[in-house]
Amino acid sequence: MDSSSSLSGQRILITGASGFLGSHLGRRLAQVGCEVHAISRKRHSIVDCLRWWQGDLTDIVTVRKLLLAIKPDVIFHLSGIVTASPDLQLVLPTFHTLLTSTVNMLMMATEIGCRRVVLAASLTEPDPGDVDPTPGSPYAAAKWASSAYGRLFHRLYGTSVVVVRPFMTYGPNQNSQKLIPYVILALLQSESPKISSGDWRADWIYVEDVVDGFLAAAHISGIEGRTIDLGSGTLTAVREVVQRIVKIVDPKAEPEFGARPNRPSEQVRIADTAYAYEKLGWTPKTSLDEGLRRTVSWYREEALSIHSSAG
Repeated sequence: MDSSSSLSGQRILITGASGFLGSHLGRRLAQVGCEVHAISRKRHSIVDCLRWWQGDLTDIVTVRKLLLAIKPDVIFHLSGIVTASPDLQLVLPTFHTLLTSTVNMLMMATEIGCRRVVLAASLTEPDPGDVDPTPGSPYAAAKWASSAYGRLFHRLYGTSVVVVRPFMTYGPNQNSQKLIPYVILALLQSESPKISSGDWRADWIYVEDVVDGFLAAAHISGIEGRTIDLGSGTLTAVREVVQRIVKIVDPKAEPEFGARPNRPSEQVRIADTAYAYEKLGWTPKTSLDEGLRRTVSWYREEALSIHSSAG
């Protein structure tokens, strides 16, 4: 059964729905006939197919009121500060927006009997196979603890929790400071992208494939308490990704590799796609080249639209 159609007609709550992944997920769910609700800390001015609620997810009283009002069948919990910076000032903000909010959502989802809670893990979390697993940032620590709480709630309280871990997700409408949109936008403006050495390798996955994985995780039975990777199962160096974008946008362009410092001790990790297929029946459909072509096309159309509006 198609994961999208199996959720049709259900009441869905997405936290972090204004973010990159959340916005793609929300649109897909609305397109297949779901009643999609979203929560934001500030009053939301977006007029779209989602029903927006305002509230602070770090406050359990607020979370209780919201969930009792919405009564979601499925919760996709994606909200929170996203940064791999080791800055001491991020310890408390990431703790509260990621971990406190997750525990609050799990508490209330358990109380109201929510059919499924899907938590978004991070590839920056320590590998369980490490001899002495230690997070590399406050963000990684909070995500690691959030995933652990999800599994705990399933084991102790029977909460139907599934944890999915998207790998290096890219696609249309991503934050322009991220590598792929930054390179595309620079090339479209006839500028030379300034890159690190480009030697770091990552498992790149197109956003619509990730959405497919999230939808599968929302309805398939027998996967409660599991943590499932969503990636391509292939490592590709940053340098190669940049060169592929250059080939699509402007083959004559010359990226400046080495113009920026490499990030210290960046983790290299590959998704367990065999486990994802076993548990979800999911496998990515979009090749890296095709995903980059679609992404470039979106940004090119956006640039033309902005230019037309300005004219």
